[in-house]
Amino acid sequence: MRLSRIDDASRSVHHHLTEDDECYYFLEYTSGRDYKFSKANNAISNLKKKPSNRNRPDYKYKLEVIRAASNEFRGALNPQWLQKATLVPIPGSKAKDHPDYDDRMEQVCMGIRAGLDVRNLVVQRESTVASHEADGGPRVTVDELLDLYQIDENLAHPAPDSIAIFDDVLTAGVHFRAMKNTLAHRFPGTPIVGMFIARRIFPPD
Repeated sequence: MRLSRIDDASRSVHHHLTEDDECYYFLEYTSGRDYKFSKANNAISNLKKKPSNRNRPDYKYKLEVIRAASNEFRGALNPQWLQKATLVPIPGSKAKDHPDYDDRMEQVCMGIRAGLDVRNLVVQRESTVASHEADGGPRVTVDELLDLYQIDENLAHPAPDSIAIFDDVLTAGVHFRAMKNTLAHRFPGTPIVGMFIARRIFPPD
């Protein structure tokens, strides 16, 4: 599977992205459709299974998606770039003390290849409602995330030469924007890209 890049034609549905943002994705997740609709919808549905349900039989599908995503990134990314880049997972919606704290994107990054520089450089101090569980209510904003995100200074050295932010689905780009701003403030001038398993699209009218 090859990575596609967000371009001028596709950026309009991710309105927190700017033309300076370099973001890549594999699949297109269709909003408002269930897991049966497409490969992407099935994968993302499984990936978002809650850690508190890890003892359920169907939790194995989440682990399968994590392994598959690692394999896809391994095959698609330049090995020389990977060796030098710092991979930074976007924190899940739940803080580390929550029973549904989810390190799925860290697992994806760690599974790409042994010996990579994977760091949870950005931590979320408090839990929020996951975007896919908002049910039409208010979703977290960039400014709210900027207040919740902080750099883990214990992991900040050595300074990264380049940074890749990893997340499961690119929707409006709220979390990517907050992550990039936080990292750019701490590591000015460091190249930052976004890597996503899927991007959200909307079904035709």
